[in-house]
Amino acid sequence: MTTTSSSCNSVIISPRKLRSDLYSYSYQDDSNIPLVVNVLASLIERSMARNQRIISKSGSSGCSSSTKKWSLSSGSDMRTRIFDCHETPDMTIQSYLERIFRYTRAGPSVYVVAYVYIDRFCQTNPGFRINARNVHRLLITTIMVASKYVEDMNYRNSYFARVGGLSTNELNKLEVEFLFLMGFKFHVNLSVFESYCCHLEREVSIGGGYHIEKTLRCAEEIKFSSQIEQGRFNQIARVML
Repeated sequence: MTTTSSSCNSVIISPRKLRSDLYSYSYQDDSNIPLVVNVLASLIERSMARNQRIISKSGSSGCSSSTKKWSLSSGSDMRTRIFDCHETPDMTIQSYLERIFRYTRAGPSVYVVAYVYIDRFCQTNPGFRINARNVHRLLITTIMVASKYVEDMNYRNSYFARVGGLSTNELNKLEVEFLFLMGFKFHVNLSVFESYCCHLEREVSIGGGYHIEKTLRCAEEIKFSSQIEQGRFNQIARVML
């Protein structure tokens, strides 16, 4: 455990390194996990923690009008409930994103665009809040849609479904519902892309270091289990299914 901790502490994420990853990433079979994956995992984890604090606060004290409105909206908006799992997946956000990258090789720009989509989705559907039950389905859906927008060649939905731990039918339904809930607003111009890249860089340089380091430490702790999982799934052919 001491060795693992020291190796994780040596990992430094800087805004400059993050930008280098985003704009000059090398698409090779042995490429390291893009830094944007770590930053995105940290952002989502903090968002979930913030949402949980709001729920806990509203339960222990009197609800404000805005909190009541949110509670009513989240309870009545059944369309976004499609992202809820029956049981909370036993996989961290970091490890789930790493798994998606490992088997799809989606480049860093895909994760930035997926982050744009997640932000738009939450703004378009104010009753929706990211939590442990819906985050995994939301991530695999947004990354698949973002990959279709960014990349020239893509895997079929059936492959993304296997990577994400869903059936093809489930992922197809999630994608269609996501398209309509977003109002088919998926275009991301260069200025928007750049602004979200800058936001990710700020998360690294301003108050994000501890959280990102913690995320990397968690990823290191599951390294061996991930290697076992990779050996189990190495028979998945990297072809257009």
